[in-house]
Amino acid sequence: MGAGYDAAERIVAEALGWVGTPYRHQGSRKGVGCDCLGLLLGVWRSVYGTVPEEPGPYAADWAEAGGEDRLLEAARRHCREKPAGTAAAGDLLLFRWRASLPAKHAAILIAPDRFVHAYEGSTVVVSPLVPQWRKRIAGVFAFPDISTPDRQG
Repeated sequence: MGAGYDAAERIVAEALGWVGTPYRHQGSRKGVGCDCLGLLLGVWRSVYGTVPEEPGPYAADWAEAGGEDRLLEAARRHCREKPAGTAAAGDLLLFRWRASLPAKHAAILIAPDRFVHAYEGSTVVVSPLVPQWRKRIAGVFAFPDISTPDRQG
């Protein structure tokens, strides 16, 4: 298979390596602490060598406060958007809690029915992609090929 397949395998393996990392708002260090965005940035850094952009400081309610869909917009800048029905292991999933709110939770799909994510009050965990999660998916994105980590869109 091509480089994209290799990227997906590496992303899944790296994401699984973060399981058990404590939750820490704005953190992005494996074994030390991360939030959902920090998990995504840490996995990206490990697979590609650097992150595509730094988010800067953000409050826990950042998505509601600004009204912008910053997470979804950033994913569109750096990854390839896919139809929800084509999600595959190694893809980035973004969730919104209600249809009227911006996306504010990120996860990495590791199997058709399981994903890795970090959330407050827990550690990085593997969760089942049950209907309650599926209905909140705001976007599905393929990470860039390893051969072109700086590729836009």
